[in-house]
Amino acid sequence: MKKILAFLAGLTLAVSAMADEGMWLLPLLKQLNGKDLKAAGCKLSPEEIYSINKSSLKDAIVHFGGGCTGEMISAQGLLVTNHHCGYSSIQGLSTDEHNYLMDGYWAKNYAEEIPCPGLTVTFLVSMEDVTSVVEKADNLREKQEELRKAAEDPSRLPRPGVLLL
Repeated sequence: MKKILAFLAGLTLAVSAMADEGMWLLPLLKQLNGKDLKAAGCKLSPEEIYSINKSSLKDAIVHFGGGCTGEMISAQGLLVTNHHCGYSSIQGLSTDEHNYLMDGYWAKNYAEEIPCPGLTVTFLVSMEDVTSVVEKADNLREKQEELRKAAEDPSRLPRPGVLLL
């Protein structure tokens, strides 16, 4: 019995050692993972997934409400996300007369849309490797704050209201 358990444990370790896990860096997608994507059956090229200068899949994926992802599905700004991501915002808009959590809501046009104060959606515009800058920093917290402010500088934004992260 011990030999069987040891064999199964060894087999599990061997299979997990072959796993390709971890974070794929978008700017290096073509260089490091392009062949793996194609071999796995991905029909999109690395350039179609992430391009700093052209429209790509990265332009459709958003950071929704500070903790979730969402996907843009129209040029007019319609996006989808998981129900739990917008739950507290929907709850905040609900009243005794209009319980949107229970009854839902359908805006037939832009004028009928209900603004949601405080809800943000952030787009990835570009990624930069700041490792060398951070490693040389005398005061890490000050350097992080400096980098954050630089990323949020409105002069770097491609269009008003889009925040760089």
